[in-house]
Amino acid sequence: MLRVATLNAGSLFEPDWTDRRHEVVAWLDHLDADIVCLQEIWESPTEANTAAWLVDRAARDWHWVFGGCRLDGAGRPDAVTFGSAILSRWPIDHHELIPLPVDAAPARQKAGFTMALELVHARTAGIDVFSTHLAPPPEQAYHRITQVQFIDEAIRSRQDVTSLLPPILCGDFNAEPDSDEIRFLSSLATIDGTSTYYQDAWRATGTTEPGFTWDSLDNPLAADMHLPPKRIDYVFVGDPYGRPEGAGLVIGADLAFHEPITGCVASDHYGLVVDIRWPQRGHTERATRP
Repeated sequence: MLRVATLNAGSLFEPDWTDRRHEVVAWLDHLDADIVCLQEIWESPTEANTAAWLVDRAARDWHWVFGGCRLDGAGRPDAVTFGSAILSRWPIDHHELIPLPVDAAPARQKAGFTMALELVHARTAGIDVFSTHLAPPPEQAYHRITQVQFIDEAIRSRQDVTSLLPPILCGDFNAEPDSDEIRFLSSLATIDGTSTYYQDAWRATGTTEPGFTWDSLDNPLAADMHLPPKRIDYVFVGDPYGRPEGAGLVIGADLAFHEPITGCVASDHYGLVVDIRWPQRGHTERATRP
């Protein structure tokens, strides 16, 4: 089994990060995941990377990478880089920052809020892992549709086709399961005559639970947004078809970072933890090296 977790940590814009970061560390230790993707991580020339703070205090000696885009107007005097971190129990052999496209607003629609967002790629233990964060405003599906098409092509061009596991894509997609963006990734919709297939881990388990990761009725950090509960954070796993011994099949998914361990919530988002079949785990030196 491979265990993967994801969380939009909200380490820049949301309040009480100095307290919440201890909660994130407690969850990292509790989950005992192999790979963790974190979004809304940041650093600046004068302030340390927020993922570095977590890694330095976690029980495990994580290997990790960060990639992000310049964030202007963050209310800080210095340049803030804002993006994703990928943590792995194994050394990271390759990593890359891939900026996402941002479409111009359609002529009939006001431009509204835009920001530079990222896709971060890390190859670890022979597994291609991607972390992303799509356009936040609900009405900007036109951005997100372009972004998921771009992400699919980026993954296709970078994945190691000899890997025993399919690529893994985690993140805050800011889109609900029945949106065109998510249906496209799940082979339930075509966009511009193209289609693709990843297992939506939550759906793949057959659970009837809603799996809300944004819940303003339950999470005090989300309450001020006054939005209905939504499932907008995902772990996607590529096609397991034909892989030896069913490698890559999603076998479990649950919420994570959703109940306080230290006394406060970890983020305005809840996270996910997903178990993926990996029968060959431990059969190679590379996969077992600490």
